[in-house]
Amino acid sequence: MEVQITNENFETLKNGELPLVVDFWATWCGPCRMIAPIIEELANEYDGKIVVGKCDVEENDDIVSEFGIRNIPTVLFFKGGQVVDKTVGAVTKAKFVEKFNALL
Repeated sequence: MEVQITNENFETLKNGELPLVVDFWATWCGPCRMIAPIIEELANEYDGKIVVGKCDVEENDDIVSEFGIRNIPTVLFFKGGQVVDKTVGAVTKAKFVEKFNALL
């Protein structure tokens, strides 16, 4: 299940026990809509192992600024509160699966 990432809950999720994957997106972004079903599917497949969240770049300036998000979709992979990997642009499900598995 995906969670909505906000300026208010981000630090708690980032520093939680489970790894965190954050999809930075916007409603007007075509490539974001292309990867959305993949991210949602992986959120369900990895439920209980990885927290998967979506962060609307237009509503969460603090997080966007903190990580210098300039292009979307950008997906950041956190482990132990630190960014350990990222993707920019639309990538395949196989590439996401590879990166999700690397977090475990």
